[in-house]
Amino acid sequence: MMSRVAVLSDIHGVPPALEAVLAEPDVRDAEQIVLTGDLAAGPLPVQTLDLLSSLGDRAIWVNGNADRELVEARRGKPSGYPESDWAAGQLRDDQVELLAALPATAELEIAGLGRVVFCHATPRDDEEVVLVDSRAARWAEVLGGLDPALETVVCGHAHMPYARLVYGRLIVNPGSVGMPYGRPGAHWALLGPGVELRRTPYDYDAACARIAAESGYPDAADWADTYVRARASAEDAIDAFGPRDGRDGQAV
Repeated sequence: MMSRVAVLSDIHGVPPALEAVLAEPDVRDAEQIVLTGDLAAGPLPVQTLDLLSSLGDRAIWVNGNADRELVEARRGKPSGYPESDWAAGQLRDDQVELLAALPATAELEIAGLGRVVFCHATPRDDEEVVLVDSRAARWAEVLGGLDPALETVVCGHAHMPYARLVYGRLIVNPGSVGMPYGRPGAHWALLGPGVELRRTPYDYDAACARIAAESGYPDAADWADTYVRARASAEDAIDAFGPRDGRDGQAV
């Protein structure tokens, strides 16, 4: 059983944010670091994956939809997202194979939280949407096939940190390291024996300058200004993504 586990999600190819989180004492001291997907699709994908790979056995990797799309793009199926298609072309072959082999979920037993399942969007799908304010029936739908003994679900994808109870099961989203909505900073979570939603500030000016200077992505400077500085509010994101959870009677 683990006592302290750090969770990092949705890094999206922003190594300055990742470096800031990895420098946190509680991350350095964590027994495991779980990476819940969407790791490299962004302006500096190669550097991001190299840094994550340097964690060795301390890191547990989970596949995200953007990771899957990078692999698909390299194999001839463009994602339709410019940053993903560009990032796919930057990756080395060994990095493509690394992403291709990632599992959809991982499990750990953590003190105070019991059996925990880690996923990207939901345990059954890497891109369906559930949010902090999604109705209970939606959560019951997406978690319905889980083993009842799994007491905690940790997911990413929404880029907004939250923790809530649904039918007695704890749901945790650590937020996004590299593309946060709501406020700037690298968002992550520390698990065991409870849940701590953390935010690590870093030098946003330097990060934006580094991305603009080092990335070949055509709109790298604008991308960094938008996402590193978290120009979109959490409320904007909920308004944009909320209909995808079926709240308005739409198919999901």
